Amino acid sequence: MRHNFIPIFFSTILLGGCAGYPQILSYPFDPGGRSLNSSASELTPQISGRYIVFTSDRRGTQDIYMFDTVTRNLVDLPGLNSFDTITSHPSVSADGRYIAFAVSRLGRSGIFVYDRQNRQTRNLTENLQAEVRNPTISTDGSRIAFESSNNGQWDILIYDRNGQRLNIP
Repeated sequence: MRHNFIPIFFSTILLGGCAGYPQILSYPFDPGGRSLNSSASELTPQISGRYIVFTSDRRGTQDIYMFDTVTRNLVDLPGLNSFDTITSHPSVSADGRYIAFAVSRLGRSGIFVYDRQNRQTRNLTENLQAEVRNPTISTDGSRIAFESSNNGQWDILIYDRNGQRLNIP
């Protein structure tokens, strides 16, 4: 069976925080899945600095990908994606070193941080007995905010990247 894919161009409108105006990025369709735009589902894109992170099912599982808008290539993320987890809602620091993301594994959710420099992943919410979702990492990668149902409602918690809860009034 032959599939005919119609080339589609991925356009992302980026809100210009400091720049003060939106910027439109357009990337051509890549049927091999080696670029930002593929025939797979690309979900929850987030941009910081020159990097865009997103989840995609282009390899048959929902994994995290990073795209460098300067080199116009996907960035290798060794050790990040695992076959026994479903990842979602990635967020990246401005320098691209740290990626915060949500994980679902065996019916339990968690917030993780991946360090590209040392290729290690840390579970920030390992000792938190609650559902968690929607992480956002600070520009410098030092703090991660996310939602937690610890008190029977959705509250926002802030942790440092070492897994310590911060008490910010």
